[in-house]
Amino acid sequence: MDLGPLLEQALMLMLTGMAVVFVFLSILIFLVRQLERFGDPTPPTATKAIPQPKAQSASDTLSPDVVAAITVAVQQYRQRHR
Repeated sequence: MDLGPLLEQALMLMLTGMAVVFVFLSILIFLVRQLERFGDPTPPTATKAIPQPKAQSASDTLSPDVVAAITVAVQQYRQRHR
């Protein structure tokens, strides 16, 4: 059995398969790039930055009575859990 023609046929089959895959992938890439153009015709708009409210300190939002009650509660807790 002669191995030369068999190897030649295998080489041709390999090159043909590689060429077919290369052409298929090239067409696929081209089509995907063309579809990108039709996907979103409007350009993205810049979003407005929403200003964050300024953080207020606890003394601005709580009444003095509430602050005093919390202070007493914390002191009692610390005394009991020593």
